[in-house]
Amino acid sequence: MRKAIFPGSFDPLTNGHLDILERSTPLFDEIVVAVLNNPEKKPMFSVEERCETIREVLKDVDRDGCLLSVESFSGLTAEFARSINASAIIRGIRAVSDYEYELRMALMNRRLEPSIETVFLMAGEEYSYVSSSLMKEVFLLGGRIEGLIPDLVETKMREKLAR
Repeated sequence: MRKAIFPGSFDPLTNGHLDILERSTPLFDEIVVAVLNNPEKKPMFSVEERCETIREVLKDVDRDGCLLSVESFSGLTAEFARSINASAIIRGIRAVSDYEYELRMALMNRRLEPSIETVFLMAGEEYSYVSSSLMKEVFLLGGRIEGLIPDLVETKMREKLAR
C-alpha cells in the first residue's frame, strides 16, 4: 500500500492545496492531510477548526480510489510520516523560491528518515501565486478571494472576521 502525507498549516486551505491533493490521488492508495499545529504562526483558525473544515471540503474531492484522511501533528514532518507508516511526503512548488526551501527540507527529511521520499508537484498555473498567508492578507484588507479558496473556507473566514 502506497501511503503519503500532505503536510502544511492549511491556514486557510486554498484551491492550490486542493489542486496538489487531487493530482496526488492517482499516485497513492492513501493520503493523510497532515495539519501542522504550530501556534507560533499566529493562525486564523485553530488546528481543530482547520481539520474539521478540511474534512468537510474533502467530501467533494475526486479521490480516484485513494483513501483521504486528516490528522494534526506537532514536531518533525519526517517523524510524523514514519509514525503512521507513510512512504512519501507530498509537497507543492509554486516558484523557484519554493524549490530552494523545499529542497533543503526534503534533504533533511531524507536524512532523518531515509526510507521516506519527498514527491514534488508543480502548482497549477492558476494557483502559482496563491498562498495561505496571501489569501489571509487580501481577505483581511477587503479584497476578493473567491475562486482561490473553497467556498466553505471563505464562509468560515467571514464568520471568523464577524466575531
